[in-house]
Amino acid sequence: MSEIIRFGIDTSKAVFTVHGVYASSDQPPLRVNLRRAQLLRFFARRPRTVVALEACGGSHYWARKLSALGHEVRVVPPQYVKPYVKRGKNDRNDAEAICEAAGRPGMRFVMIKTEDQQARAMVLKVRETLVAHRTDLVNTVRGHAAEFGMVAPKGRGTVAALLEAVAANAEIPPLAQEMLALLGKRIDDLNGQIKELEARLGAMHRADALSQLLAGIPGVGEIIALSFATEIDPAAFASARDLAAWLGLTPKDHSTGGRQRLGRITRAGNERLRALLVSGATSVIQAASRPGGRLMTEWLRQLLARKPRKLAAVALANKMARIIWAMMTTGEAYRAPGPVAAGRAAAAIS
Repeated sequence: MSEIIRFGIDTSKAVFTVHGVYASSDQPPLRVNLRRAQLLRFFARRPRTVVALEACGGSHYWARKLSALGHEVRVVPPQYVKPYVKRGKNDRNDAEAICEAAGRPGMRFVMIKTEDQQARAMVLKVRETLVAHRTDLVNTVRGHAAEFGMVAPKGRGTVAALLEAVAANAEIPPLAQEMLALLGKRIDDLNGQIKELEARLGAMHRADALSQLLAGIPGVGEIIALSFATEIDPAAFASARDLAAWLGLTPKDHSTGGRQRLGRITRAGNERLRALLVSGATSVIQAASRPGGRLMTEWLRQLLARKPRKLAAVALANKMARIIWAMMTTGEAYRAPGPVAAGRAAAAIS
């Protein structure tokens, strides 16, 4: 009997489906369902081999545990597993697809994160969650206040004044005032928690040499620099364009018969990192478009002259991703191009 050369595991909360293939193609694959507590005992008795997992919430944890047992662990992105799923989706077919995808030449795998990397990334994600929750509460306050004829200008900074006006308005029922005050108290609590996290992120940024290096790029602040320094391994990408493509910042390719046809950006890959880059690129364009803006370069001037600003922001985000990869690979500091002349910049803005 030949040995098993590769396993594929379809993970879940309680039951794990394992699919193993033998060196001999004539031998039927091994298929077994294991409880959560049985998984490590099962692989501890197995000779060292390749074990494939689909990237998910717990994949990095299991990858670390299986690597500690001596196995070569490969974490496959879900979008690369899907083409290998046969008709009739179930746990066994998923495990087989994971096993098959992991054995394909040229397959790309997810970098296995350490516990420290996951903890650092968690600070960024928790802050993002709290900011989103605060935005929801601010919109809730504005919506309920509008039901009683109380409106305020746009912006998070106007909520405090709106709540004071609501509290002073005798025409608003006391129960409604109490509920709005409760929402205001929750917003204040979130503001304090977000400030604490931002202070911690600032300390993490100052302690990370790579994050400080990336922060020299226009439009890349502490959050973006720390996110890339924590979540990106430049060695996993063959070129700067590969990183931009992985972030979903390159156009879809519909070419055929030697005729090149490019569409919208793919929006594949890490949605959070892509959104951060586009947001940073938008801030660069806003700063460069002001009179006397020093961030206006010849490349950006020509881009804004022929493309809408939103499209230009995506193109600039693509360029920022390539610069980030180059700096992470070489360790060189950012070298700013010379600004365009004031008259030409003003012409581009108009």
